[in-house]
Amino acid sequence: MEIIVRPPQTLSWKTTKVRCAIGRGGVSADKMEGDGATPIGTFPLRRVLYRADRLEPPQSGLAVRALGADDGWCDEPTNAFYNRPVRLPFPAGHEVLWRDDNVYDVIVELGYNDDPVRPDLGSAIFMHVARPGYDPTEGCVALALEDLLDLLRHCDDQTVLSVTSP
Repeated sequence: MEIIVRPPQTLSWKTTKVRCAIGRGGVSADKMEGDGATPIGTFPLRRVLYRADRLEPPQSGLAVRALGADDGWCDEPTNAFYNRPVRLPFPAGHEVLWRDDNVYDVIVELGYNDDPVRPDLGSAIFMHVARPGYDPTEGCVALALEDLLDLLRHCDDQTVLSVTSP
């Protein structure tokens, strides 16, 4: 299955179309670390991470794993673990995945800049829960929790996310 993101705020699959948020930098074919852009391209869905203290495991054909309070993601381009999951505390730049807000209650890990990982081309590009008002992300694709959970029911290891130009 293909999930299609059409900037600025539409995500669709099969016959369903929902609102989404993208990066504060819009979309870019030349994604760089820290630019706030959502990368243009087609990316596989790797796995689903979720907050077991807040939700039941999402139903999906993708691998599903509960997050722990010590889960993080390295975003330091010079570190050997760049764009990889890490355990906290972690000495280099990183993102905390166990957040007080609900944005990372469900995270879909996207196969962006991970095979192989190249420094400075962007890290921690996920599909996750949108903020109220669909505020822009730092480069991820975000949608309402209910829409994300519905979408995941249709996903498997052959599903891809395609981000198009406006």
